[in-house]
Amino acid sequence: MFCIEPFAKAHVAGVVALCAAEGWPSWTPERVVRALSAPGVVALVAVEEDRVVGVAELLTDGEVIGYLGLLVVSANARRRGVARTLIRELFDQSALTRLDLLSEDDSVEFYESFRHQVKPGFRLYRER
Repeated sequence: MFCIEPFAKAHVAGVVALCAAEGWPSWTPERVVRALSAPGVVALVAVEEDRVVGVAELLTDGEVIGYLGLLVVSANARRRGVARTLIRELFDQSALTRLDLLSEDDSVEFYESFRHQVKPGFRLYRER
């Protein structure tokens, strides 16, 4: 059984490993610490037998805006309620009524299982 904990530096290696398994090299140890400890961030991990099996990052102003910046669960812990529990705990800890997010195509069905509204979205990049 897994438990949900606030992110701590002891979780860094586990978070980096989860992101690396998804092919997300931007999540280096230094960036994980800075990103998940930044002001306005609520970061939670799911831990099972001393292993990080999931992580969620909420960027929020604490009042109105909430953006789910990161949600990943290890392949062997999927379909066991880890991601859903992380999202519910983010709602509980933030008292927000909605979260915005971008999704990978293979995650759409999961997010559609929540009460939701589809909105157009964009990922903007710095002009060179």
